[in-house]
Amino acid sequence: MYISLFDMFKIGIGPSSSHTVGPMRAARRFLMELPAATLDAIDRLEVVLYGSLAHTGHGHGTDVAVLLGLLGELPDLVDIEHVPSQVQAVRDTRQLALLGRRKIAFDVDRALVFNRSDLLPVHSNGMRFSAFDAQDAPLAQRDLYSIGGGFVVDEDEAFVGSPRGVMQPVPYPFESMQALLETARGEGLPLHQLLMANEQALRPEAEVREFMAQVAATMSGCINRGLAARGTLPGGLKVARRAGALAERLRQAPQHASEGAMNWVSAYAIAVNEENAAGGRVVTAPTNGAAGVVPAVLRYYLDFRNGDTPGTERFLLAAAAVGGLCKRNASISGAEVGCQGEVGSAAAMAAAGLAAALGASNGQIENAAEIALEHHLGMTCDPIGGLVQIPCIERNAMGAVKAINACSLATLGDGEHHVSLDQAIDTMRRTGEDMQSKYKETSLGGLALTVSVRQVEC
Repeated sequence: MYISLFDMFKIGIGPSSSHTVGPMRAARRFLMELPAATLDAIDRLEVVLYGSLAHTGHGHGTDVAVLLGLLGELPDLVDIEHVPSQVQAVRDTRQLALLGRRKIAFDVDRALVFNRSDLLPVHSNGMRFSAFDAQDAPLAQRDLYSIGGGFVVDEDEAFVGSPRGVMQPVPYPFESMQALLETARGEGLPLHQLLMANEQALRPEAEVREFMAQVAATMSGCINRGLAARGTLPGGLKVARRAGALAERLRQAPQHASEGAMNWVSAYAIAVNEENAAGGRVVTAPTNGAAGVVPAVLRYYLDFRNGDTPGTERFLLAAAAVGGLCKRNASISGAEVGCQGEVGSAAAMAAAGLAAALGASNGQIENAAEIALEHHLGMTCDPIGGLVQIPCIERNAMGAVKAINACSLATLGDGEHHVSLDQAIDTMRRTGEDMQSKYKETSLGGLALTVSVRQVEC
């Protein structure tokens, strides 16, 4: 299996890739893969959410995402402005048009169940879809799992690994950073050339470059919208948007070579994650909860390091490769390994991407990713109130700054170091296995209990 940059970077909506983007895709997939005769016979649907989806689904918009998916919407194409009216119409009429076509009765409060007691066997983010005919006889039932980054699998796929990439062969396959570095050494090529050759084996070169330009433009547009927005984020915590105010203060402050740039990086990251928390258009990189890190560092490269299009492409190729390794050999799901898998993986991606964009050696690129990931190991996922706001928004700013620092440390060295990226990724996997479930996106531990929703509101 090869994990392409098309797999790692998905354009969607906030606030969560695993709790919003994945469930939307899962709901649509359940209906799309039914035989036509079965779909036409459906009179009633029931959707049950389990595990982390049940515990924090309201705050992450999982209920809204499932409704949109059943209506036939896709995260990258749905009209964000019309989402509230679409969902409200379902609630008001108690009717839902399957894939936007035939209407059935659908009482959201009865048909969409948050099961906080049980777990499905494969993953914490489990969903069970059941369809019944007019006599209430079962027509179809399927369990699907949102495993992070917008990836959705059923039980069989979870074990054979099909969601982890594409089946088509590529000229330079790799399942570890060591293998990629050895191939590059043997070919005498920089990493980005190998990675681009792999992408071109899957799609025409023009399509690959167009996609990278679209990803970069979407990331930049998200930053700009976040910097322009004002007001309070939805969800009940009454968190004020502050990216715009930060940017305004920075525009008026004296510019210092280091502090000024890093302050802007924080503002960029916060802008993206405020947009994500508000349900705006973002790029999963590798997830929505960590969507601000890569865009902030990429924007830093463009704004402060005289970045250009070739450098942007090197950035995205290297970042996608590192993200793919984190996903393949550990996890990018906060519900599976904690926030080390989200912001930690994002920081590693951004550090590698920046190093590649700046022309670092292959060894320095690997070292940059390792440093960034190493210093996120053990990070819990403990959102207050089940919302991707506190501590998630600031955590992206910290991850972006760490990524730039990791790149600086790596490029000041010669690429030689004691801990490899592969070892850091394996450590992340083992640490996630050891971590108690209450620290994995359930809002049952950590800051979610130390600071209550009531305290925040006061």
